[in-house]
Amino acid sequence: MDLLSVIRRWHYRDRLPIREIERRTHLSRNTIRKYLRSETLEPVFACAVRMSKQDPFAQKLTNWLMLEASKSRKHKRTGRRFHADFVALGYTGSYGRVAAFIRDWKAEQQKVKQTTGRGVFVPLSFQPGEAFQFDWGEDWAVIGGRRIKLQVAHTKLCYSRAFILRAYPLQTHEILFDALTEAFRVLGGVPRRGIFDNMKTAVDRIGQGKARQVNLRFSALVCHYLFEAEFCNPAAGWEKRQIEKTVQDARRQIWQEMPNFPDLTALNAWLETRCLEQWISLRHVELPGNVAAAHAAEMPHLMVPERAFDGFVGHTKRVSPTCLIQFESNRYSVPASFANRPVSLRVYPERLVVAAEGKVLCEHSRIVTRFHGLPGRTGR
Repeated sequence: MDLLSVIRRWHYRDRLPIREIERRTHLSRNTIRKYLRSETLEPVFACAVRMSKQDPFAQKLTNWLMLEASKSRKHKRTGRRFHADFVALGYTGSYGRVAAFIRDWKAEQQKVKQTTGRGVFVPLSFQPGEAFQFDWGEDWAVIGGRRIKLQVAHTKLCYSRAFILRAYPLQTHEILFDALTEAFRVLGGVPRRGIFDNMKTAVDRIGQGKARQVNLRFSALVCHYLFEAEFCNPAAGWEKRQIEKTVQDARRQIWQEMPNFPDLTALNAWLETRCLEQWISLRHVELPGNVAAAHAAEMPHLMVPERAFDGFVGHTKRVSPTCLIQFESNRYSVPASFANRPVSLRVYPERLVVAAEGKVLCEHSRIVTRFHGLPGRTGR
């Protein structure tokens, strides 16, 4: 997945020829052309699942290696000794597999020491179109007569300091995709890098140092918009201090003077207008002029996407005998011909699409019941 994203970014954004990509990746030109011609952002590789003889003993070997690491050099067991001990436990593999596992484990430990011992340099200045920062905040608004806590997506260009806010009821994958898509629309394009914290809608697992197991659908969005995703160290908000300050400033400059709204659509339209007004009124902290002038200078350096990312999250549902499917404690109707049959449910921020057999069966407005509101209160 990461290699496909890099190939697309080199070809479509950096304009590298296929010969140069071949030299860098050591892939054949036919394979590179196949990736570039395909519209697929999530490649599926057919491969047989084979169980290694070493898999049942991998965790035990790791534990042994960690125990041996605390011993002096003269008292450590050798690879031959490890292999002999495994054979006594029923291992039927070769010594070479055990030796390779030990080499890989030691290399990983050395890499971790180098990463944690050196520290990370975070640039304080950015070039036009180089990066953007993203973060979530929480604020309250009056929607339909109720005071409701909302999740606010903040996106900011690092060079021009232009920013955009959008409010949502939840923090989910499909809402994150919609927030970034709308942000790129308002900001006029996509920078080369995106700086995020380790939010669960993007990172499935945090590894040692900068190693991250990125969510597959988030990787598809990164591959579509051709930017490089970077994640901050845990509990290191200063690595994206610009957007952290925007979250604080927006609470004082925008949310305190917010009127009542009939729905979220009206609220987000008002937020977009207020952000554009702030670009004009705020002076840039480093460049001459205001934020709007700096944004106009940065616009030619942003990549304008050809189309928006189809940011749905798919689920497989079985239709009940009463022609209903359930999602988030709500039931939605499906044509009677698909009763007791599986269908595909595509979840968007504001609607649900039910599909089967390569066609769309029906659409429903999404009912969100997990608003954090206080009934009966209409003021701040």
